[in-house]
Amino acid sequence: MERIQEKLQILADAAKYDVSCASSGSKRKNTTKGLGDATGMGICHSYTEDGRCVSLLKILLTNHCIFDCAYCVSRKSNDIQRAAFTVQEVVDLTINFYRRNYIEGLFLSSGIFKDADYTMERLVRIAKKLRLEHNYNGYIHLKSIPGASDDLMQQAGLYADRLSVNIEIPTEHGLKLLAPEKNRADMIKPMNYLTHKIIENKEEKKLFKKTPSFAPAGQSTQMVIGASGESDKDIMYIANAFYDKFKLRRVYYSGYVPISNDNRLPAIGAAVPFLRENRLYQTDWLLRFYEFDVKEILNESHTQLDLDVDPKLGWALRNMSVFPIDINTADRHLILRIPGIGTQSVDKICAARKFGRLNVEHLRKMGVAYNRAQYFISCDRQPFRPKDYSSENIKKYILAESNSKYKKVNTNQLNLF
Repeated sequence: MERIQEKLQILADAAKYDVSCASSGSKRKNTTKGLGDATGMGICHSYTEDGRCVSLLKILLTNHCIFDCAYCVSRKSNDIQRAAFTVQEVVDLTINFYRRNYIEGLFLSSGIFKDADYTMERLVRIAKKLRLEHNYNGYIHLKSIPGASDDLMQQAGLYADRLSVNIEIPTEHGLKLLAPEKNRADMIKPMNYLTHKIIENKEEKKLFKKTPSFAPAGQSTQMVIGASGESDKDIMYIANAFYDKFKLRRVYYSGYVPISNDNRLPAIGAAVPFLRENRLYQTDWLLRFYEFDVKEILNESHTQLDLDVDPKLGWALRNMSVFPIDINTADRHLILRIPGIGTQSVDKICAARKFGRLNVEHLRKMGVAYNRAQYFISCDRQPFRPKDYSSENIKKYILAESNSKYKKVNTNQLNLF
């Protein structure tokens, strides 16, 4: 038992560098009186749409690895404590943790033992044992091993809710520099296979309701940012291309954490600012939910995201000729572009204005951040504001107000003690 706890400590800690965790999106219902139910659940201390925080067992099968990727803490040349679970140990841990209500799912990744198929076969066996021997219906996310055979990918899709293949470094040039033993083609091949199989499965289910689900929560990928010098433009253009080509559910952006003095990498202490990660995720959100084209946000004249303001506000400040937008007459596409108005508020605005003209009070009740949106909209009963605001002044006013709110929150928190 002590050895299992030691392994768990090592392999759970090693798994923290993999950020590809989110709400599952799976619809695997428990209809067999077994364990668990993935319907409507999220994972890994993520938040579901109704605000619940939920969790999963997030571990590596092993941190042994045949590769020596410069950016990876588990690379073979790194002097760290190594460990490996057996297939049965992972199965037992998952079931025992679930029965104790510690977790609602499993996220399982791995270093590579001796080759892709050898490792992937063990990941598949774990998922298969959970489903067939323990009648486990909870969420399972498997990290697919690049280079694994189509047959193993097929089996993985039948037992896991989500599969993901990390492309690791955004560009092929960066991958060759930092992980010369790896081949980008080995990463693309399983992603292609999964894309076709997921689409094929959806078509089959339309014809035959009892067709087994195949990776019902889709596939995702992750890239390490800041290790090989790519610009935000490079990163987001690649992410956008992957969304289009492979129909991914998510692309995750993991800021490089300095782990060695390798001269190919940024210096120790030069960690990627968390704010840069956040700006990339915000841009990703604009592409997927706000109808932006990546070229509108990042292009040859604007290759890096502004760390001072979010990308939606940044776009608005660079395109003041589009504004003000009339809330009462503009189409949904334009309203989505107004800073301070989220997708839910946009839907409320479009529905409510059918019954009368909207004013400032209506917008505030709908959840619009009017203090930000006021510079970009027109509506009924809007207080008079000079129309000669420059983008520089608007940015200054918004940042000043944000800083004022931040200081007020911190002061209130200090007063609690």
